[in-house]
Amino acid sequence: MQDVVAFAIYVDMSTNIDELEAMEALSALAQGTRMNVFRALVRAHPEGIPAGEIAAACGVPHNTMSSHLAILSRAGLAKAERQGRTIFYRADLEGFRGLIGFLTRDCCGGRPEICAPLLEPLLESCACPPEASCG
Repeated sequence: MQDVVAFAIYVDMSTNIDELEAMEALSALAQGTRMNVFRALVRAHPEGIPAGEIAAACGVPHNTMSSHLAILSRAGLAKAERQGRTIFYRADLEGFRGLIGFLTRDCCGGRPEICAPLLEPLLESCACPPEASCG
């Protein structure tokens, strides 16, 4: 239970986003390719993935992938960094933390035991099997 309380405090201290920013992030993730790209970026964190590799793995034309990556970036879920002629994309974990914080900030109304079943799995180490990059 102390871990859940510590997590809740950590979330409250994280990046605060407002309702419009949360809706933009959720909207970005509501599209299948973008959801899969974001998950791939999280798996590859902190190294990132070149934009061309993301497009090839997803079987999506480069210009279409550029649009998806721009949407994720505007939503605060991805960051781009140019290295020479290559653009690497990384998950924006601060933005994601802000989204999780927005969604869970008022979940327990001052009673952390209400949120415990929701938050405890987030504290456990990930034992999930790897999935295909772009489903």
